[in-house]
Amino acid sequence: MEEVIRPKISIVIPLYNEAEVFDELRQRLEELMKAFELSIEVVMVDDGSSDLTAEKMRKLSMENKNFQSVFLSRNFGHQIALTAGLRFAQAQEAIMLMDADLQDPPEMIHKFYEHLKQGNDVVYAVRSSRQSTFLMKIAYSLFYRAMKRFSYINIPLDSGDFAMISRRVADHINAMPEESRFIRGMRSWVGFRQIGISHDREERKSGNSKYSLKNLISLALNGLFNFSKYPIRFTVMLGLVALSSSLAYFLITLFRKFVIGDVPSGFTALLFTIILFGGLQLIAIGIIGEYVLRIFFQVKNRPLYIVKERIKNGETTIE
Repeated sequence: MEEVIRPKISIVIPLYNEAEVFDELRQRLEELMKAFELSIEVVMVDDGSSDLTAEKMRKLSMENKNFQSVFLSRNFGHQIALTAGLRFAQAQEAIMLMDADLQDPPEMIHKFYEHLKQGNDVVYAVRSSRQSTFLMKIAYSLFYRAMKRFSYINIPLDSGDFAMISRRVADHINAMPEESRFIRGMRSWVGFRQIGISHDREERKSGNSKYSLKNLISLALNGLFNFSKYPIRFTVMLGLVALSSSLAYFLITLFRKFVIGDVPSGFTALLFTIILFGGLQLIAIGIIGEYVLRIFFQVKNRPLYIVKERIKNGETTIE
């Protein structure tokens, strides 16, 4: 039996409707493979694209055996597509995670690998600048600082999924069964020696971002609820605030009745009290509901994704 030679480095790239940028992505990856000192495979994951992305992936994988294509049965989301890519990456030494839009340049593999050889297990990119609207920049900045403040692990500021991780870190992440995935948080949770390197995030080479506001909010909530104890503790704080407010109002009422001889009356005060405490209760129930929702999806024990087709070494496998 012929021995299978595993590549030294795998590059995992999730793709969703990236046909416009695909040709430039292919060109830069092929040039990178020729110039890099070690063998590289590219694991492309099609996350249910509706344009020509899947066809371009299929053609490339048939022509170049260094490109492996994984086709999911539908759109499962960016974090799940990354998870699928990690599962099929065969690298002996390290896996680099990057997006297809070329905002994170694949050529940074040289810097990543240089730091990995120095004994680091995780080398992540820190965005010193990004090409985005002013409001989005503010939103990203607030999110990362909130995660830094409230997370029970150290999640670096302004670091996304663009990173290189060692084989053993990838194996540990693959062993995590959680359904609501937040890869950059899981990467930090694993531990080992980690280091960040700064880079300026470029503009998309073509097309529009596939991360909608809804997806960004969902990702932020996964990070907050999966890696912080503060949301559930916030409900306790709300309860204490409500109890303190009620007690203070009660004492003021007693004082006005027995000392001043005036009992506050009126529909406005009653309505205010009902709305205040009703709102606090709804917020608390909503926060608890977020945890219940995650438990609900986790205990179903469904697979995180379904692969309908895979092309490896120029051969197609129908799952």
